[in-house]
Amino acid sequence: MITYDKVTDIFCIVDEFCKNFEKNTKNFIIGKASRRPATMSNSEIISILLLFQISGFKCFKHYYIFYVQRHMNKDFPKTVSYNRFVELSQTVIMPLTMFLKTCCSGSCTGISFVDSTPIRVCKNKRIKANKVFKGTAEIGKST
Repeated sequence: MITYDKVTDIFCIVDEFCKNFEKNTKNFIIGKASRRPATMSNSEIISILLLFQISGFKCFKHYYIFYVQRHMNKDFPKTVSYNRFVELSQTVIMPLTMFLKTCCSGSCTGISFVDSTPIRVCKNKRIKANKVFKGTAEIGKST
Protein backbone atom coordinates (compact mmCIF):
# COMPACT_ATOMS: atom_id res chain seq x y z
CA MET A 1 0.00 0.00 0.00
CA ILE A 2 1.28 3.48 0.81
CA THR A 3 4.44 3.66 2.91
CA TYR A 4 4.95 6.09 5.76
CA ASP A 5 7.90 7.66 3.92
CA LYS A 6 5.76 8.34 0.84
CA VAL A 7 3.08 10.02 2.97
CA THR A 8 5.71 12.16 4.69
CA ASP A 9 7.36 13.15 1.41
CA ILE A 10 4.10 14.16 -0.24
CA PHE A 11 2.86 16.03 2.83
CA CYS A 12 6.11 18.02 3.20
CA ILE A 13 6.09 19.09 -0.46
CA VAL A 14 2.40 20.03 -0.32
CA ASP A 15 2.80 21.86 2.99
CA GLU A 16 5.65 24.01 1.67
CA PHE A 17 3.60 24.82 -1.42
CA CYS A 18 0.50 25.70 0.64
CA LYS A 19 2.48 28.03 2.91
CA ASN A 20 3.88 29.89 -0.10
CA PHE A 21 0.51 29.89 -1.86
CA GLU A 22 -1.33 31.38 1.14
CA LYS A 23 1.42 33.95 1.68
CA ASN A 24 1.25 35.08 -1.96
CA THR A 25 -2.54 35.11 -2.29
CA LYS A 26 -3.69 36.59 1.02
CA ASN A 27 -3.47 40.16 -0.40
CA PHE A 28 -5.81 39.27 -3.26
CA ILE A 29 -8.64 37.77 -1.19
CA ILE A 30 -11.83 39.81 -1.35
CA GLY A 31 -13.68 40.23 1.95
CA LYS A 32 -12.90 38.94 5.39
CA ALA A 33 -12.67 35.30 6.38
CA SER A 34 -15.43 35.26 8.97
CA ARG A 35 -15.66 31.52 9.32
CA ARG A 36 -13.94 29.39 11.90
CA PRO A 37 -10.74 27.72 10.65
CA ALA A 38 -11.20 24.12 9.53
CA THR A 39 -10.03 21.20 11.66
CA MET A 40 -7.86 19.85 8.85
CA SER A 41 -5.31 22.04 7.11
CA ASN A 42 -5.27 22.56 3.36
CA SER A 43 -2.02 20.59 3.23
CA GLU A 44 -3.65 17.56 4.84
CA ILE A 45 -6.65 17.69 2.52
CA ILE A 46 -4.52 17.99 -0.61
CA SER A 47 -2.18 15.23 0.58
CA ILE A 48 -5.09 12.85 1.15
CA LEU A 49 -6.49 13.67 -2.30
CA LEU A 50 -3.10 13.04 -3.93
CA LEU A 51 -2.46 9.83 -1.99
CA PHE A 52 -5.79 8.47 -3.24
CA GLN A 53 -4.38 8.47 -6.77
CA ILE A 54 -1.56 6.09 -5.81
CA SER A 55 -3.55 4.04 -3.28
CA GLY A 56 -5.12 1.53 -5.66
CA PHE A 57 -8.63 2.21 -4.37
CA LYS A 58 -11.34 2.80 -6.96
CA CYS A 59 -13.86 4.49 -4.66
CA PHE A 60 -12.76 7.59 -2.77
CA LYS A 61 -15.38 7.07 -0.06
CA HIS A 62 -14.03 3.62 0.78
CA TYR A 63 -10.47 4.91 0.66
CA TYR A 64 -11.23 7.71 3.11
CA ILE A 65 -13.43 5.76 5.54
CA PHE A 66 -11.66 2.40 5.55
CA TYR A 67 -8.05 3.45 4.98
CA VAL A 68 -7.41 7.07 5.96
CA GLN A 69 -9.57 7.13 9.09
CA ARG A 70 -8.48 3.69 10.29
CA HIS A 71 -4.90 3.13 9.15
CA MET A 72 -3.53 6.64 8.65
CA ASN A 73 -4.78 8.13 11.93
CA LYS A 74 -1.17 8.58 13.10
CA ASP A 75 -0.35 10.58 9.98
CA PHE A 76 -3.59 12.59 10.01
CA PRO A 77 -4.82 12.68 13.63
CA LYS A 78 -7.60 15.24 13.12
CA THR A 79 -9.59 13.57 10.36
CA VAL A 80 -13.15 14.73 9.90
CA SER A 81 -16.19 12.79 8.74
CA TYR A 82 -16.43 11.84 5.08
CA ASN A 83 -19.21 14.36 4.38
CA ARG A 84 -17.23 17.17 5.98
CA PHE A 85 -14.11 16.15 4.05
CA VAL A 86 -16.02 16.40 0.77
CA GLU A 87 -17.12 19.92 1.77
CA LEU A 88 -13.55 20.89 2.70
CA SER A 89 -12.11 19.43 -0.48
CA GLN A 90 -14.11 21.98 -2.47
CA THR A 91 -12.23 24.78 -0.73
CA VAL A 92 -8.81 23.54 -1.88
CA ILE A 93 -9.55 23.30 -5.59
CA MET A 94 -7.50 26.38 -6.47
CA PRO A 95 -4.38 25.45 -4.43
CA LEU A 96 -4.62 21.85 -5.66
CA THR A 97 -4.85 22.97 -9.29
CA MET A 98 -1.91 25.33 -8.90
CA PHE A 99 0.12 22.63 -7.14
CA LEU A 100 -0.52 20.13 -9.92
CA LYS A 101 0.27 22.71 -12.59
CA THR A 102 3.51 23.99 -11.03
CA CYS A 103 4.95 20.99 -9.19
CA CYS A 104 3.60 17.89 -10.89
CA SER A 105 3.61 18.57 -14.61
CA GLY A 106 6.46 16.91 -16.43
CA SER A 107 8.39 18.30 -19.34
CA CYS A 108 7.12 17.53 -22.82
CA THR A 109 9.24 14.94 -24.63
CA GLY A 110 7.73 15.69 -28.01
CA ILE A 111 5.52 12.59 -27.98
CA SER A 112 1.88 13.15 -27.07
CA PHE A 113 -1.12 10.85 -27.03
CA VAL A 114 -4.72 11.80 -27.69
CA ASP A 115 -7.60 9.77 -26.32
CA SER A 116 -10.11 9.30 -29.13
CA THR A 117 -12.77 7.48 -27.16
CA PRO A 118 -16.17 8.56 -28.50
CA ILE A 119 -18.50 10.28 -26.05
CA ARG A 120 -22.18 9.33 -26.37
CA VAL A 121 -24.25 12.47 -26.11
CA CYS A 122 -27.60 10.81 -25.46
CA LYS A 123 -29.66 7.72 -26.21
CA ASN A 124 -31.18 7.51 -29.66
CA LYS A 125 -34.76 7.94 -28.46
CA ARG A 126 -33.87 11.31 -26.85
CA ILE A 127 -32.11 12.81 -29.87
CA LYS A 128 -34.85 15.37 -30.59
CA ALA A 129 -34.97 16.66 -26.98
CA ASN A 130 -31.21 16.91 -26.37
CA LYS A 131 -29.79 20.44 -26.51
CA VAL A 132 -26.44 19.93 -24.79
CA PHE A 133 -24.23 19.50 -27.85
CA LYS A 134 -26.57 21.14 -30.35
CA GLY A 135 -24.51 22.27 -33.32
CA THR A 136 -21.53 20.11 -32.33
CA ALA A 137 -22.75 16.53 -32.19
CA GLU A 138 -24.53 14.90 -35.10
CA ILE A 139 -26.15 11.56 -35.65
CA GLY A 140 -23.48 9.01 -36.42
CA LYS A 141 -20.68 11.35 -35.36
CA SER A 142 -18.79 11.31 -32.10
CA THR A 143 -17.83 14.48 -30.26
